[in-house]
Amino acid sequence: MLIITAPGQGAQTPGFLAPWLELPGVAERLGAFSELARCDLIKAGTTASADEIRDTAVAQPLLLAAALIAAGELAGAEPASGPREIIADAAAGHSVGELAAGVIAGVLTADDAMRLVAVRAAAMAAASAAEPTGMTAVLGGDAGAVLAAIDGHGLTPANVNTAGQVVAAGALADLAAFAADPPPGARLRPLQVAGAFHTRYMAPAVAALRDAAAEVTATDPAMILLSDADGAAVTTGKEWLERIIAQVAAPVRWDLCMATMNDLGVTALIELPPAGTLAGLAKRALPGVVQLAVKTPDQLDAGRDLIEEHLSAHIAHQGHSHTPEWRIIVAPTSGRFRSVLENEGATLTGATVGHTAELGTVVARGGERPVTAPWPAEILEWLVEDGDPVSEGQPLVRIQPKGGPGGWAPPEEREGA
Repeated sequence: MLIITAPGQGAQTPGFLAPWLELPGVAERLGAFSELARCDLIKAGTTASADEIRDTAVAQPLLLAAALIAAGELAGAEPASGPREIIADAAAGHSVGELAAGVIAGVLTADDAMRLVAVRAAAMAAASAAEPTGMTAVLGGDAGAVLAAIDGHGLTPANVNTAGQVVAAGALADLAAFAADPPPGARLRPLQVAGAFHTRYMAPAVAALRDAAAEVTATDPAMILLSDADGAAVTTGKEWLERIIAQVAAPVRWDLCMATMNDLGVTALIELPPAGTLAGLAKRALPGVVQLAVKTPDQLDAGRDLIEEHLSAHIAHQGHSHTPEWRIIVAPTSGRFRSVLENEGATLTGATVGHTAELGTVVARGGERPVTAPWPAEILEWLVEDGDPVSEGQPLVRIQPKGGPGGWAPPEEREGA
């Protein structure tokens, strides 16, 4: 089983697109993308400096264009379009890479994705300029202690890439205090980014992207499409579009995406350019999975060989036969989780709960926020324990929704399915 992945902001390096421009038609495609993104992507990908492509308004369109160009070359594409055939069983993207994954899965056209990324990038750049914020990578340390320390300093775990790689984000003053009091055993590395992406500071960008997305038609994915909000496989274009809008101001959970890849039985992973980051994470988190970081056109043949070897033969005909039907419930706010166990163990693993059943609460400074089941469901796995500190958006429990009054049901169980 093969998954195609697209990296997020920070993966770009000066001149990384230069060798791709030697391929027939690529310059024309980049020219068309440049008009849609209102950015000279050929210059950005060839002669621009590191500082120039660090600019959010430049970096995001550049990353999307690069991923689409490479995916098109792997599949065969017409000018200014995305792949025209299924080249993977699944797709996933890290942050802005989700737009590339959506095109590969057939949810968006390449043109619509480029229009959206122009709005996303400009709005996030503007939100970053409104207040001095930033991001710091936290490497190593105990996962629980790291998250508790981030929350204790009023910061957000904006990226949880693996248990040993978390990115804290928030006000510069809070990041400075965090640096002066780091979690035990952890190394802190400030990131050269414009602001606190995937936090509440990006709320204005969410509104701008939602307005732009109203002009876009999103179709249901033609393959498994993972959301980096919680690692869930998204089955409708409408849900995917709403998720990528909200994701601008919510944490990226790439660790949960890789957990889903493991559950799905992924055997090979291809990362699109500028590649290396996601393949590196998979090397540590998904042992036994073949990884290919496509950095230059010289690696296209190796990518095509992986597609031929690992793409499930039935994927184009049987749709989402592998799609996991479980869902994740996340913390509504930061605080301390308290489980509800007094009801005869009703929230223990394996128990079935009803629609709107209370699974616990998050105790915060401003009071308690309930954690409820949005559908009748079976509890599959608790991801936190009673008394654990949690951050807003942190996954709490994995559930298997059940059909029933007011409930969700898998596609094959829905009326008329």
